[in-house]
Amino acid sequence: MANPNSKRPSAKRSSANKSHSKAHGQSPSKNQGRKNTPSFSNKRRVTKSFSEPKRKPDEPIKVVLFNKPFDVLTQFTDDQNRKTLKDFIDIEQVYAAGRLDKDSEGLLVLTNDGQLQHKLANPKNNKRKIYWVQVEGIPSEASLSQLRKGVELKDGLTKPAHVRIIDEPDVWARVPPIRERKNIPTTWLEIGIGEGKNRQVRRMTAHIGNPTLRLIRYSVGDYTLGDLQPGQYRLIEKAAT
Repeated sequence: MANPNSKRPSAKRSSANKSHSKAHGQSPSKNQGRKNTPSFSNKRRVTKSFSEPKRKPDEPIKVVLFNKPFDVLTQFTDDQNRKTLKDFIDIEQVYAAGRLDKDSEGLLVLTNDGQLQHKLANPKNNKRKIYWVQVEGIPSEASLSQLRKGVELKDGLTKPAHVRIIDEPDVWARVPPIRERKNIPTTWLEIGIGEGKNRQVRRMTAHIGNPTLRLIRYSVGDYTLGDLQPGQYRLIEKAAT
């Protein structure tokens, strides 16, 4: 059930070309032999979830806005022959600014600029991401209020979020379609968050008893999905400063 006073979001069809091409990716580092000696360092090792671009100073800054289809990994290589970015993007030396789950759809921003990648992907920079989320059932206003204030997940309390009921967005049909249970209605929500816990939006809606059936990311910071269809991308270039 949707709010009759809410505006209807849309992601209209466009004539942008779908690109298939040679892929690039980073080769895994070779495993160097090391003695198994105890370590007494108190420093915490940080594992990065994505590769960092290394743009040359005179090279133009590239930003790729990609509409990631369902069931596509946000990486360029995979040893299990699953669909990856290489099946759609033929631009070399661009890397994802953050992640988007394999079972989620929508905007993925890639760039060859390390500073921009850090600005968009680091939760400390509080770049808001907007999601259109189809959930099972009809959330109560009290439940939505919980999400707006923050809910306690296994990895901590979520920050306050923008949450509202919207009409069904004018978007593409998902392939394969979602699994809906008979006699149980669904609701579309618009959820805006600035942080990026693992599968956060899905866990937030599950916490209030309304599991996520479909999740589309519409925007990251100032970048939006626009009229891109699944598998299409738009390249933005600007001179290095």
